[in-house]
Amino acid sequence: MNNGLNTWLTKGDWLVLIAALLLVPSLYAAYWHGSGQGQEARVWVDGKPWARLDLFREQHLDVPGVLGVSHLEIGNGQVRFTDSPCQNRQCIHTGWLSEGGDVAACLPNRVSVQIMADDPRFDSINF
Repeated sequence: MNNGLNTWLTKGDWLVLIAALLLVPSLYAAYWHGSGQGQEARVWVDGKPWARLDLFREQHLDVPGVLGVSHLEIGNGQVRFTDSPCQNRQCIHTGWLSEGGDVAACLPNRVSVQIMADDPRFDSINF
């Protein structure tokens, strides 16, 4: 009695398996990538545009929100929240944003930042 894979899989099964193993990495490489380095960030406060920032200009920015001041650090093509008056600090844990379409938001303070690029990954993002 032979219980190997050859008794369960036909030549067609092997062909489909090999094709899938070759196709999955190539699709991953083709489609699972960012939209490239962003050039500017847009800051929104309470749903209204507040600032447009050059990501390659080193700066620290204090953004007034509804709970208090959120602090942003910008430079080297990236932006991040460094401090915010919210309780869980999820905005800070988001870390550095650099690719087009990346978003971080302090929802309790109603402050958000989005990286803008020529070809964003998403059509829209809803909170």
